[in-house]
Amino acid sequence: MFFTCSQFCSDPRHNHFSNYSESNHEGEPSDYVTDQGEQIKRSLATNPAIRKSTSVIPKSGSARVIKNSKSKHKVVDIHCHYLNPVVNQKTAGLNAAQYDPTVIYANKLTNDTNVAQMKTRAPKLTGVKERLKDMDKMGVDIQVISPAPYHYFYFTEPAYGAELAREVNEGIAQLVSDHPDRFVGMGSVPLQNPELALQELEYAVKKLGLRGVEINTNVNGLNLTDPKLGLEKFFAKANELGAVIFMHPLGFTQGERLTNHYFNNVIGNPLDTTLAVSHLIFDGVVARHPKIKFIAAHGGGFIAHYWARMDHAWRARPDTRTVIKKKPSSYLEKFYFDSITFDPRMLKQIIDRYGADHVMLGTDYPYDMGEDDPRGLIAEVKKLSAQDRKLIEGGNAMKLFKIK
Repeated sequence: MFFTCSQFCSDPRHNHFSNYSESNHEGEPSDYVTDQGEQIKRSLATNPAIRKSTSVIPKSGSARVIKNSKSKHKVVDIHCHYLNPVVNQKTAGLNAAQYDPTVIYANKLTNDTNVAQMKTRAPKLTGVKERLKDMDKMGVDIQVISPAPYHYFYFTEPAYGAELAREVNEGIAQLVSDHPDRFVGMGSVPLQNPELALQELEYAVKKLGLRGVEINTNVNGLNLTDPKLGLEKFFAKANELGAVIFMHPLGFTQGERLTNHYFNNVIGNPLDTTLAVSHLIFDGVVARHPKIKFIAAHGGGFIAHYWARMDHAWRARPDTRTVIKKKPSSYLEKFYFDSITFDPRMLKQIIDRYGADHVMLGTDYPYDMGEDDPRGLIAEVKKLSAQDRKLIEGGNAMKLFKIK
């Protein structure tokens, strides 16, 4: 998941590369550079890691599929990100940070911390060689790669947003083509326009072979079910395709109270997921489109662990029963969740409540709020059968993403 300018953030619009200097390293970051074009030139010139990440991706022959030491089942990471450096450079002049809640609602210490962490994380986000090494270390055979979340570009004019989504998707498709034994892909869609979004969804799935799309948990601060967006057409197309929709937040858009202590990540991300999932349920999207395979990032946010309150409200109050005919949790049970909970007790709670067949291994690679030892976390879950462990580590993902 993407967080408030994570240490991996190689987004030129955030000025991290040009700002990173010896003085930054010592805790005195320079002011943001306003000339985005000059920023790109300087970052590529001064940071060898970034230059390296923009080079041609190595051929698939250089990749090695690891053999699981304990069994023959494949281990699949369904939550990991890739940043397309070409698209990043192309969009450097958009001044996108002004629309980004992870930047807007963050204090100076948070931004400075993220800038300092960029030096080691950028090659993992934009490149392949370090990614493959890290996958081997974690015992991950396959990554289901999704775009870096700040490549949603929902704030742009719709036609340009569609153009950028196409480039993001084709970049991920090329990465998968170069390494078919290690990667499968999810794409992006321009949700600021429902017609263009459904067209790109169909292209990504049918033409590029991507296994679904990643979407933000809001569109420019509007709920996904807001009539102004008109996304019912998009959800109808996703239902027709039986598509996977991976819901990944980019901070909380009303985050005035979340600027300190990295709260717009720690609290804001699961909060925005909770709000988005709740609207999809209570506004009837899940009921109307049962063939969509929704995945809620970061262990489902808060709603996965506090579902009983909404069920009580549905029973107690008529204003919660205006659309759906069944209790809210019955629709939540249709969602899938990644394993990023950081605690085996919390992970066990999700497994016990929603079933091992609705939980999948995730790392949030390569961000600092990710899980570095996903298999170790799963192994710590008490009384988890070997069969359920295999499902969570890869079996469910192989089926959901149609991995052969």
